[in-house]
Amino acid sequence: MDTSAAYTLTDPATGNLALKLFSFENNNHFDHVQRNNYYSVIWLHQGSGTLKSDFSSYDFDDNNLLAFAPYQPFMFCTKSRLTGVALQFHPDFFCIHMHHKEVSCNGVLFNNIYQAPYVKVDSSAAATFNMIIEQMKMEMKHKELAQYDALISYLKIFLVTASRLKIQQQEALNLLSDSQYKEPLILQHLKDAIEGNYKVKHSAGDYATLLNISTKALGRITRTHFNKTITHLIAERIIVEAKRELYLTNKAVKEIAYELGYDDEFYFSRFFKANTDVSPQMFRNTVGFGRADG
Repeated sequence: MDTSAAYTLTDPATGNLALKLFSFENNNHFDHVQRNNYYSVIWLHQGSGTLKSDFSSYDFDDNNLLAFAPYQPFMFCTKSRLTGVALQFHPDFFCIHMHHKEVSCNGVLFNNIYQAPYVKVDSSAAATFNMIIEQMKMEMKHKELAQYDALISYLKIFLVTASRLKIQQQEALNLLSDSQYKEPLILQHLKDAIEGNYKVKHSAGDYATLLNISTKALGRITRTHFNKTITHLIAERIIVEAKRELYLTNKAVKEIAYELGYDDEFYFSRFFKANTDVSPQMFRNTVGFGRADG
Protein backbone atom coordinates (compact mmCIF):
# COMPACT_ATOMS: atom_id res chain seq x y z
CA MET A 1 0.00 0.00 0.00
CA ASP A 2 1.29 3.48 -0.88
CA THR A 3 2.19 5.23 2.38
CA SER A 4 3.44 8.48 0.92
CA ALA A 5 0.29 10.23 -0.22
CA ALA A 6 -2.79 11.74 1.29
CA TYR A 7 -5.93 11.74 -0.83
CA THR A 8 -8.22 14.68 -0.19
CA LEU A 9 -11.50 15.94 -1.60
CA THR A 10 -12.72 19.40 -0.70
CA ASP A 11 -16.22 20.80 -0.89
CA PRO A 12 -16.17 23.18 -3.86
CA ALA A 13 -18.82 25.37 -2.23
CA THR A 14 -17.00 25.93 1.06
CA GLY A 15 -13.42 24.85 0.46
CA ASN A 16 -13.66 22.62 3.56
CA LEU A 17 -12.64 19.00 3.79
CA ALA A 18 -15.21 16.56 2.38
CA LEU A 19 -13.22 13.31 2.42
CA LYS A 20 -9.61 12.48 3.28
CA LEU A 21 -7.73 9.19 3.16
CA PHE A 22 -4.14 8.87 4.34
CA SER A 23 -1.67 6.34 5.70
CA PHE A 24 0.51 6.98 8.75
CA GLU A 25 3.65 5.38 10.14
CA ASN A 26 3.95 7.11 13.51
CA ASN A 27 1.76 8.79 16.12
CA ASN A 28 2.40 12.38 15.04
CA HIS A 29 -1.14 12.80 13.75
CA PHE A 30 -2.86 11.66 16.93
CA ASP A 31 -0.48 12.40 19.84
CA HIS A 32 -2.49 15.46 20.89
CA VAL A 33 -6.20 15.87 21.56
CA GLN A 34 -8.25 15.79 18.34
CA ARG A 35 -11.52 17.72 18.18
CA ASN A 36 -12.43 17.60 14.51
CA ASN A 37 -15.54 18.83 12.74
CA TYR A 38 -15.71 15.57 10.77
CA TYR A 39 -15.91 11.82 11.38
CA SER A 40 -12.66 9.90 11.80
CA VAL A 41 -12.24 6.17 11.20
CA ILE A 42 -8.71 5.00 12.03
CA TRP A 43 -7.53 1.51 11.19
CA LEU A 44 -4.46 0.67 13.26
CA HIS A 45 -2.42 -2.01 11.52
CA GLN A 46 0.33 -2.11 14.12
CA GLY A 47 1.01 -0.43 17.43
CA SER A 48 -0.19 -0.43 21.00
CA GLY A 49 -0.92 2.06 23.73
CA THR A 50 -3.78 3.85 25.42
CA LEU A 51 -6.67 5.68 23.76
CA LYS A 52 -8.04 8.63 25.68
CA SER A 53 -11.53 9.48 24.48
CA ASP A 54 -14.25 11.56 26.12
CA PHE A 55 -14.01 10.71 29.82
CA SER A 56 -12.33 7.31 29.50
CA SER A 57 -9.10 5.48 28.71
CA TYR A 58 -8.84 2.21 26.76
CA ASP A 59 -5.89 -0.02 25.94
CA PHE A 60 -5.44 -0.92 22.27
CA ASP A 61 -3.14 -3.09 20.18
CA ASP A 62 -2.69 -4.26 16.56
CA ASN A 63 -5.55 -4.58 14.09
CA ASN A 64 -8.10 -2.29 15.68
CA LEU A 65 -10.54 0.02 13.93
CA LEU A 66 -11.45 3.15 15.91
CA ALA A 67 -14.32 5.50 15.11
CA PHE A 68 -14.98 9.03 16.36
CA ALA A 69 -17.85 11.46 15.73
CA PRO A 70 -17.43 15.20 15.03
CA TYR A 71 -15.96 17.06 18.01
CA GLN A 72 -15.55 13.85 19.98
CA PRO A 73 -12.18 14.34 21.71
CA PHE A 74 -9.53 11.62 21.40
CA MET A 75 -5.78 11.07 21.43
CA PHE A 76 -3.36 8.11 21.40
CA CYS A 77 -0.64 7.60 24.01
CA THR A 78 1.56 4.99 22.37
CA LYS A 79 3.85 2.25 23.62
CA SER A 80 5.11 1.39 20.13
CA ARG A 81 5.13 2.89 16.63
CA LEU A 82 1.71 3.19 15.01
CA THR A 83 1.02 2.30 11.41
CA GLY A 84 -2.31 2.35 9.70
CA VAL A 85 -4.85 4.21 7.60
CA ALA A 86 -7.18 7.07 8.49
CA LEU A 87 -10.45 7.80 6.72
CA GLN A 88 -12.06 11.14 7.56
CA PHE A 89 -15.30 12.55 6.18
CA HIS A 90 -17.47 15.58 6.84
CA PRO A 91 -21.20 15.18 7.63
CA ASP A 92 -22.04 17.28 4.57
CA PHE A 93 -20.28 14.63 2.44
CA PHE A 94 -21.98 11.71 4.20
CA CYS A 95 -24.35 12.06 7.15
CA ILE A 96 -24.72 8.91 9.23
CA HIS A 97 -27.96 10.24 10.73
CA MET A 98 -29.66 10.73 7.39
CA HIS A 99 -28.38 7.39 6.02
CA HIS A 100 -28.99 5.37 9.17
CA LYS A 101 -31.35 2.87 7.51
CA GLU A 102 -28.74 2.08 4.86
CA VAL A 103 -25.65 1.92 7.06
CA SER A 104 -26.79 1.53 10.70
CA CYS A 105 -23.42 2.67 12.04
CA ASN A 106 -24.86 5.34 14.34
CA GLY A 107 -25.04 3.85 17.82
CA VAL A 108 -22.68 1.05 16.77
CA LEU A 109 -19.46 2.57 15.45
CA PHE A 110 -20.32 6.17 16.29
CA ASN A 111 -22.14 7.69 19.26
CA ASN A 112 -22.05 4.39 21.15
CA ILE A 113 -21.64 5.65 24.70
CA TYR A 114 -21.77 2.19 26.31
CA GLN A 115 -18.94 0.44 24.43
CA ALA A 116 -15.30 1.16 23.65
CA PRO A 117 -14.98 3.11 20.35
CA TYR A 118 -13.11 0.37 18.50
CA VAL A 119 -13.52 -3.05 16.93
CA LYS A 120 -10.96 -5.80 16.34
CA VAL A 121 -10.29 -6.33 12.63
CA ASP A 122 -10.12 -9.97 11.52
CA SER A 123 -8.51 -11.21 8.31
CA SER A 124 -11.76 -11.27 6.36
CA ALA A 125 -12.64 -7.67 7.26
CA ALA A 126 -9.04 -6.60 6.60
CA ALA A 127 -9.26 -7.94 3.05
CA THR A 128 -12.52 -6.04 2.48
CA PHE A 129 -11.13 -2.82 3.97
CA ASN A 130 -7.96 -3.02 1.87
CA MET A 131 -9.98 -3.56 -1.31
CA ILE A 132 -12.26 -0.60 -0.54
CA ILE A 133 -9.35 1.68 0.36
CA GLU A 134 -7.58 0.92 -2.92
CA GLN A 135 -10.80 1.60 -4.88
CA MET A 136 -11.26 4.91 -3.05
CA LYS A 137 -7.69 5.92 -3.83
CA MET A 138 -8.24 5.25 -7.51
CA GLU A 139 -11.41 7.35 -7.48
CA MET A 140 -9.70 10.22 -5.66
CA LYS A 141 -6.68 10.29 -7.97
CA HIS A 142 -8.76 11.25 -10.98
CA LYS A 143 -11.96 13.24 -11.11
CA GLU A 144 -14.38 11.09 -13.07
CA LEU A 145 -18.10 11.05 -13.75
CA ALA A 146 -20.12 10.48 -10.55
CA GLN A 147 -16.98 10.50 -8.42
CA TYR A 148 -18.83 11.53 -5.26
CA ASP A 149 -21.48 8.84 -5.76
CA ALA A 150 -18.84 6.14 -6.17
CA LEU A 151 -16.91 7.28 -3.11
CA ILE A 152 -20.04 7.40 -0.97
CA SER A 153 -20.87 3.84 -2.08
CA TYR A 154 -17.40 2.63 -1.05
CA LEU A 155 -17.67 4.49 2.25
CA LYS A 156 -21.04 2.85 2.96
CA ILE A 157 -19.59 -0.63 2.36
CA PHE A 158 -16.68 0.19 4.64
CA LEU A 159 -18.95 1.38 7.46
CA VAL A 160 -21.43 -1.49 7.06
CA THR A 161 -18.59 -4.04 7.22
CA ALA A 162 -17.16 -2.43 10.36
CA SER A 163 -20.60 -2.17 12.02
CA ARG A 164 -21.40 -5.84 11.34
CA LEU A 165 -18.04 -6.84 12.74
CA LYS A 166 -18.58 -4.89 15.95
CA ILE A 167 -22.07 -6.33 16.43
CA GLN A 168 -20.79 -9.88 15.86
CA GLN A 169 -17.97 -9.44 18.35
CA GLN A 170 -20.28 -7.96 20.97
CA GLU A 171 -22.74 -10.83 20.54
CA ALA A 172 -19.89 -13.33 20.93
CA LEU A 173 -18.83 -11.65 24.18
CA ASN A 174 -22.38 -11.73 25.48
CA LEU A 175 -22.48 -15.51 25.01
CA LEU A 176 -19.46 -16.03 27.24
CA SER A 177 -20.26 -17.16 30.75
CA ASP A 178 -17.17 -15.37 32.11
CA SER A 179 -18.43 -12.68 34.48
CA GLN A 180 -15.70 -10.34 33.22
CA TYR A 181 -17.70 -9.88 30.02
CA LYS A 182 -21.23 -10.60 31.17
CA GLU A 183 -23.14 -7.35 31.55
CA PRO A 184 -25.20 -7.32 34.77
CA LEU A 185 -28.94 -6.95 34.24
CA ILE A 186 -28.90 -3.74 36.29
CA LEU A 187 -26.80 -2.10 33.56
CA GLN A 188 -29.33 -2.97 30.87
CA HIS A 189 -31.92 -1.36 33.10
CA LEU A 190 -29.64 1.66 33.50
CA LYS A 191 -29.26 2.01 29.72
CA ASP A 192 -33.03 1.78 29.28
CA ALA A 193 -33.51 4.35 32.05
CA ILE A 194 -31.03 6.78 30.50
CA GLU A 195 -32.61 6.41 27.05
CA GLY A 196 -36.04 7.08 28.51
CA ASN A 197 -35.15 9.91 30.88
CA TYR A 198 -31.96 11.75 29.82
CA LYS A 199 -33.98 14.79 28.76
CA VAL A 200 -35.45 15.26 32.23
CA LYS A 201 -33.13 13.48 34.70
CA HIS A 202 -29.51 14.66 34.73
CA SER A 203 -28.05 13.35 38.00
CA ALA A 204 -26.61 9.97 39.00
CA GLY A 205 -28.88 9.94 42.03
CA ASP A 206 -31.98 10.17 39.82
CA TYR A 207 -31.08 6.89 38.11
CA ALA A 208 -30.06 5.12 41.32
CA THR A 209 -33.49 5.98 42.72
CA LEU A 210 -35.23 4.74 39.56
CA LEU A 211 -33.37 1.42 39.79
CA ASN A 212 -33.75 1.08 43.57
CA ILE A 213 -29.99 0.84 44.21
CA SER A 214 -27.58 3.10 46.04
CA THR A 215 -25.74 5.68 43.93
CA LYS A 216 -22.41 4.35 45.18
CA ALA A 217 -23.19 0.73 44.25
CA LEU A 218 -24.54 1.68 40.82
CA GLY A 219 -21.52 3.89 40.19
CA ARG A 220 -19.12 1.07 41.04
CA ILE A 221 -20.82 -1.35 38.61
CA THR A 222 -20.95 1.32 35.89
CA ARG A 223 -17.24 2.13 36.16
CA THR A 224 -16.34 -1.57 36.08
CA HIS A 225 -18.30 -2.39 32.91
CA PHE A 226 -18.49 0.91 31.00
CA ASN A 227 -15.24 2.49 32.21
CA LYS A 228 -17.26 5.65 32.93
CA THR A 229 -19.20 7.26 35.74
CA ILE A 230 -22.99 7.51 35.61
CA THR A 231 -22.67 11.29 35.32
CA HIS A 232 -20.41 10.91 32.28
CA LEU A 233 -22.82 8.48 30.61
CA ILE A 234 -25.69 10.93 31.07
CA ALA A 235 -23.61 13.84 29.78
CA GLU A 236 -22.50 11.91 26.70
CA ARG A 237 -26.07 10.89 25.90
CA ILE A 238 -27.25 14.51 26.14
CA ILE A 239 -24.37 15.69 23.92
CA VAL A 240 -25.11 13.02 21.28
CA GLU A 241 -28.72 14.22 21.07
CA ALA A 242 -27.73 17.89 21.10
CA LYS A 243 -25.34 17.32 18.17
CA ARG A 244 -28.04 15.49 16.26
CA GLU A 245 -30.55 18.31 16.79
CA LEU A 246 -28.02 20.99 15.86
CA TYR A 247 -27.20 19.21 12.61
CA LEU A 248 -30.58 17.89 11.52
CA THR A 249 -32.90 20.73 12.56
CA ASN A 250 -33.05 24.51 12.37
CA LYS A 251 -34.22 24.80 15.99
CA ALA A 252 -32.73 27.64 17.98
CA VAL A 253 -30.14 26.66 20.58
CA LYS A 254 -32.54 27.87 23.27
CA GLU A 255 -35.24 25.46 22.03
CA ILE A 256 -32.83 22.52 21.91
CA ALA A 257 -31.62 23.34 25.42
CA TYR A 258 -35.20 23.44 26.72
CA GLU A 259 -36.06 20.10 25.07
CA LEU A 260 -33.02 18.55 26.78
CA GLY A 261 -34.12 19.78 30.18
CA TYR A 262 -32.16 23.03 30.47
CA ASP A 263 -34.17 26.17 31.21
CA ASP A 264 -31.02 28.30 31.01
CA GLU A 265 -29.69 28.45 27.44
CA PHE A 266 -26.34 29.83 28.62
CA TYR A 267 -25.84 27.06 31.18
CA PHE A 268 -26.56 24.51 28.44
CA SER A 269 -24.10 26.24 26.08
CA ARG A 270 -21.39 26.09 28.76
CA PHE A 271 -22.17 22.41 29.34
CA PHE A 272 -21.98 21.71 25.59
CA LYS A 273 -18.69 23.57 25.20
CA ALA A 274 -17.16 21.83 28.21
CA ASN A 275 -17.82 18.50 26.48
CA THR A 276 -16.98 19.40 22.87
CA ASP A 277 -14.69 22.45 23.13
CA VAL A 278 -17.00 24.45 20.86
CA SER A 279 -20.25 26.33 21.41
CA PRO A 280 -23.51 24.90 20.02
CA GLN A 281 -23.59 27.61 17.36
CA MET A 282 -19.97 26.97 16.35
CA PHE A 283 -20.76 23.26 16.09
CA ARG A 284 -23.64 24.04 13.73
CA ASN A 285 -21.51 26.48 11.72
CA THR A 286 -18.58 24.07 11.22
CA VAL A 287 -20.24 20.65 11.07
CA GLY A 288 -22.86 21.90 8.70
CA PHE A 289 -26.58 21.67 8.36
CA GLY A 290 -28.26 18.58 6.97
CA ARG A 291 -31.89 19.18 7.68
CA ALA A 292 -33.86 15.95 7.38
CA ASP A 293 -36.78 15.85 5.00
CA GLY A 294 -40.21 15.74 6.53
